[in-house]
Amino acid sequence: MCPSVIPRGPGATAWAPETVTTDPYNAETPSAALTEPVTPAGALFVRDHFGVPRLAPAGWRLRIDGAVRAPLALGYAELLALPHTELDVVLECAGNGRTLMTPRPPGLPWGRRAVGCARFAGVPFRLLAERAGIDPAAVECVFTGADAGTVRGHRTPFARSLPLAVARHPGTLLATRLDGAPLTPEHGAPVRLVVPGRYAVADVKWLVGVRAVTEPFAGVFQTEEYVYVDADDGATGPVAGLRVSSLITAPEPDEDLRRGRETLVRGRAWSGDGVPVRRVEVRTVHEDAPEDPSAGWRDAELTRPSGPYAWTAWSRPWTPDAPGRYRVLARATDADGAVQPERAPWNARGYGCNPVSAVDVVVV
Repeated sequence: MCPSVIPRGPGATAWAPETVTTDPYNAETPSAALTEPVTPAGALFVRDHFGVPRLAPAGWRLRIDGAVRAPLALGYAELLALPHTELDVVLECAGNGRTLMTPRPPGLPWGRRAVGCARFAGVPFRLLAERAGIDPAAVECVFTGADAGTVRGHRTPFARSLPLAVARHPGTLLATRLDGAPLTPEHGAPVRLVVPGRYAVADVKWLVGVRAVTEPFAGVFQTEEYVYVDADDGATGPVAGLRVSSLITAPEPDEDLRRGRETLVRGRAWSGDGVPVRRVEVRTVHEDAPEDPSAGWRDAELTRPSGPYAWTAWSRPWTPDAPGRYRVLARATDADGAVQPERAPWNARGYGCNPVSAVDVVVV
């Protein structure tokens, strides 16, 4: 297993991810790249638990077994020969925004940029599920990556399960390409899982095995890690669908703006499980204004997203009429009526953080 470091050289994108940890390598999407409808592959955030396994496509094999009629094993060339689907998908780490929580839970100190909208191409998993013939008694499919490490004293591969309905959904892909090119090692080459509408922990990288099971999977990353731990009663539940969220891409934090000059407040919004964003509201609050979280919200204009799992661009003009410090706020509402909360919903692992987005600026 090699160190998980992205090469930096003449051919590297100018929007390289911004390092959060070095060993293993984890990095956030740079702010400039978030202005793009599709996040360039070379700028997309990286989440790695154990280091990057280097798998040559020629030697890659995927085995599908367990509660199936006909176990399968296929190579990379065989997978490439199958029909491919291309989708724009919001990819968000479950811990995105963790540093906004008070007190801050343990885990990677993500800001709000462990997110992007990636263009993946791959084979719908359901094609292989049909070929293998999953037993009617099966309840889940367990997807296992080639990466592994010591967890609680035991050698543990990274594995997550999906309910059969989600695994068989036409958008669930065995992805081989990102942003029009073959996957790179840090993004799961040669093949990774992509599950639209769910936090990226579901998108098992370096995929090498799928097992249909007749009982719910109880692996470490399913029942001990990547679960919600309630602050009050300790109840747990697995991290699953994306929560409705937004980010502000302009103006930038601490940007100097001019009184009486129009600026365009803009950003991105998204939600989970294919539920579209129906509304984004913007609010600007002067430092001397009385505190009233319910006042001053104005609708932004939405741009049609590039697909059912892509994020939605939004914008609203604003002309500040007085100098001073302002807080610019944005909140999204999805078609199911879910709204971003005023404050980060605290939980012991720091997952699903989706408070109203905020940027502080100065007007002169």
